[in-house]
Amino acid sequence: MTGTVPASTMTRDAATDAGGVSIEGVTKLYGSAKAVDDLTLDVRPGEFLSLLGPSGCGKTTTLRMIAGFEYPDAGDIRISGRSVLNLPPHRREVNTVFQAYALFPHLTVAENVAYGLQQRRVPKSEQRTRVGEALDMVQLRSFADRKPTQLSGGQQQRIALSRALINRPSVLLLDEPLAALDRQLREEMQLELKLLQARLGTTFVFVTHDQAEALSMSDRIAVMRAGRIEQLDAPAAIYAEPASAYVASFIGQQNFIPGTVHSDGAAVDTALGVLPGRWGGEVVAAGRAAVAAIRPEFIRLEDPLRQGDGVRGTVLGVSHLGETLQVLVDVGLEQKMLVRTPAPAAPVLQPGDDIRCVWDAADVRLFAAEGAPSTATHVINLPAPA
Repeated sequence: MTGTVPASTMTRDAATDAGGVSIEGVTKLYGSAKAVDDLTLDVRPGEFLSLLGPSGCGKTTTLRMIAGFEYPDAGDIRISGRSVLNLPPHRREVNTVFQAYALFPHLTVAENVAYGLQQRRVPKSEQRTRVGEALDMVQLRSFADRKPTQLSGGQQQRIALSRALINRPSVLLLDEPLAALDRQLREEMQLELKLLQARLGTTFVFVTHDQAEALSMSDRIAVMRAGRIEQLDAPAAIYAEPASAYVASFIGQQNFIPGTVHSDGAAVDTALGVLPGRWGGEVVAAGRAAVAAIRPEFIRLEDPLRQGDGVRGTVLGVSHLGETLQVLVDVGLEQKMLVRTPAPAAPVLQPGDDIRCVWDAADVRLFAAEGAPSTATHVINLPAPA
């Protein structure tokens, strides 16, 4: 989608240019269960913010409350500085794109895109102009007379986007709109969607459970857990400086090594030895349970006879992931260490080979044990030292 958007018609006017969303102490109950728990979040005007988390964390409920499909039991929601608690969905400055594109199968592409304008009784001459511009925006003007069933999944997704954007919302809400696409098309659409958002300057609030999707598209990410925000930050900071073991485990992969905090407070005593590192989030007192976390890409594979830091192990398996080699290493204590290294620089390895896993202390993060996963292929689940 590289077409240009006519500035005179597809950008927001001054009255709606704020485009900010403020969620203030919002709680949503379903019976006695809190789907959203005293949530406070400010979405900046014109930013691409992703709500990221597993099923049941409250991200979709939060989106639906912004849209007006659900109402909070406590708190306030403001869009462009105005409380919208008493406004129905059609009177809010938002539009929503769902995972199911909900295109009308009996209408043409152009008629689907024009539907919102027809409901607002926009003059037909203006409808034709704006529909043409919206279809140019997603490079589908030549498909205007086709039916949705004659389009691919990616094309249908673009039509759903253009239909949502043609009404010029201050905020576009997206509820996992790429989930139904195959991997290659999904990756292409991630790039195109981000470019479209940057070109329009519309505020996007995007819900996803896919960490790679959130990392590749967002200006900021709100990682959610049990109805609350665990961490809110830029993608690079979320990845490199996770604020808890939960965030570290949810974003990317980690080798978690359990133990207890060393007497100096800057390391964890583990079955692999004393592992120094930097604290992520809350610092835990000496003697308390903690974990050391090492990302697979920060581990180097070296000569097993090399003396010094690291741990010696046996190669269990080797997987080629294109430019990356993934190696699973048995470190001799019933569990495994996952290593990812650039394929051109990787040693030639076979299952059964001896190897040494080495890393720098600066790449180790220390966390309170709470929130760290106990079982997973990328977790070292070792007994704490006696």
